[in-house]
Amino acid sequence: MKAMVLAAGQGTRLRPLTDNLPKALVPVGGRPMIEYPLMLLRHYGIREIIINLHQFGDQIEKYLGDGSKLGVEITYSDEPELLDTGGGLLKAKPFLHDGAFIVINTDALIDLNLAEAIAFHKKMSAAATLVLRPDENADQYGSMDVDESGKICRFLQSKAPIGPSGPIRKLMFTGVQILEPKVFDYMNASGARQKFSTTKETYPKMLLAGEALYGFCFEGFWQDLGTSERIKNAEDSLGLGRVGLHYVY
Repeated sequence: MKAMVLAAGQGTRLRPLTDNLPKALVPVGGRPMIEYPLMLLRHYGIREIIINLHQFGDQIEKYLGDGSKLGVEITYSDEPELLDTGGGLLKAKPFLHDGAFIVINTDALIDLNLAEAIAFHKKMSAAATLVLRPDENADQYGSMDVDESGKICRFLQSKAPIGPSGPIRKLMFTGVQILEPKVFDYMNASGARQKFSTTKETYPKMLLAGEALYGFCFEGFWQDLGTSERIKNAEDSLGLGRVGLHYVY
């Protein structure tokens, strides 16, 4: 299985840290934040990884090189203009199209058992499995409804053609997803430079078409790293021993 790590974000909420440094290289707990998703993937034997780059992308490429120092094999996808998640994925299609793959954000820490999420994806024969988490502020940031089987029956404002099976849970996206190449069928093929979002465009299209979209519910440690305050929260949690990341060694 291959993976894509999304690292093209500009990190505007982290300024002035990101005035001369890409967000992916902002330190968290003594190491650049991009090392955490790379170590998570490596821990589960996923070593062929593509990383998209934009602002200060040359710094990321210089730091990580071919990935050998972290035990992975890295390919880069440069985006002179930001393509958002969907456009970035579509540009990376030649690397990802030959089987199920993982997509993971750079700017979040998650203590996820990735093997369990992959097993769930396969068991449900899902076209897309999103790793989801409970959050009391789900409605404020954009939520989705998942029925008792894990099937997503509402994605933002879009509802599946068939209603939920039993009670539903309202959950939020962690930024980790397991996808089949089928997702590319729902992306506009007019050109890999087109900018669009998977969450706003691709997944709602798939849901309305009746594709098998599932949510894997995760209730462990997750922390967004989009602001200096949130990075401090993550460092405090790790440094005080309240949480640990099983794949960091």
